[in-house]
Parts: sequence; C-alpha cells; structure tokens
Amino acid sequence: MASDFNFTKNIVLEDDFVLLRSLQESDVQNLLEISINEPETWKYSLVGADGKENLINYIQSAVKAREAKKEFPFIVFDKKSQKYAGSTRFYDINLDFKTLQLGYTWYGSAFRGTGLNKHCKFLLLQFAFETLGLERVEFRADNNNERSIAAMKSIGCKVEGVLRSHMPTANSEVRRDSIVLSILKNEWFEEVKEKLKQKLKSL
Repeated sequence: MASDFNFTKNIVLEDDFVLLRSLQESDVQNLLEISINEPETWKYSLVGADGKENLINYIQSAVKAREAKKEFPFIVFDKKSQKYAGSTRFYDINLDFKTLQLGYTWYGSAFRGTGLNKHCKFLLLQFAFETLGLERVEFRADNNNERSIAAMKSIGCKVEGVLRSHMPTANSEVRRDSIVLSILKNEWFEEVKEKLKQKLKSL
C-alpha cells in the first residue's frame, strides 16, 4: 500500500472539526495573518515562515519537496472558526522501509490548546498506518521545546532518546539537541488509536 502513495494527488483528510489538504503556493494568503502577526511561532524552527517573504519561501520549498517526492505538506483548516490554522507535513518518507517522520507542525496562537492538534494527528496517523500501511511514524523536536514534546507524548508517542548537538538553529551560534519519539504500527492498533479517540471525545 505504501508504494501506491501519490505525491501529486490532492489528499484531503477531515473530520467534523478539522480539514487537512495539500499545501499549495496560493496558500500564502491563507496563512499570511499568522506569519506577520505571530513570528514567535517559529522560535524553535531552523526555517521560519515569519513575514510574507519567508512565508512565500517556506511554502515554495515545501511544494518543491513534494514534487521531488521527499515530503508531503498539508495546510490545516479549523472548521469551528472557519479559518486556516497552520501547517504540518510528512517528511523523510521512506516507502521501502515503511517509515516517515511527521513534523513541521505549527499553528496560530488562537488554535493552540483547542484540541485541533489532536484531531490533526489522529487523521495523519490513521492515514499513515491504515491507508499507507506504514510500520513506524517518527517525531522530532528541539529538546527545549516543552510544549511540543508534551503534545507528542499526549497523543501516545514514546521517547526513544536525544540526539545531542543534532542540528543548527536559527541562531547560527547555537546547536540544538533533538528529542526523538515514535509510534509503531502495532502500538497504533493496540492502544494509541483508541486512547486518542477517547481524548477527542472529551474535547
């Protein structure tokens, strides 16, 4: 199933609360308000989308990565507010090994802590494990990014370890330690999916 993944298809994932679709260059206008008004969103990111020029470059780079069959970026639409909330993507996609990473996730401040992220992660993980038939989904974050780490743990990710001095940061004089977490296919079907479902019901 994983080998059938179509990088050119406009994949749409949705439930009653959120819709994810393939990110397009025309989405600059949909994300511009967050980009201009909330530059702190990319505090822990090597590549930010703060400001119109950076946002244009960010989206163009994501689209090129999809065309090169390396990544698959989504834009996130919050159905409750009828507004675009942010972006997320699959990357480091290795269909032969049946693995990928899930990240580059960011939302405007109005959408954090609303349950939106859990709805997004449920749809993305369900697609990865049940449609693509993958064996492993990996997550990484700056080891200082407590909010992001807590969010990943709350959906059922297990910590595997920390990669020391793993990569540079936006501040070229500082390198970051990256925490590595993951969910495996058997974990998804045996416990993670049901626990996440229950959390979504309580939101």
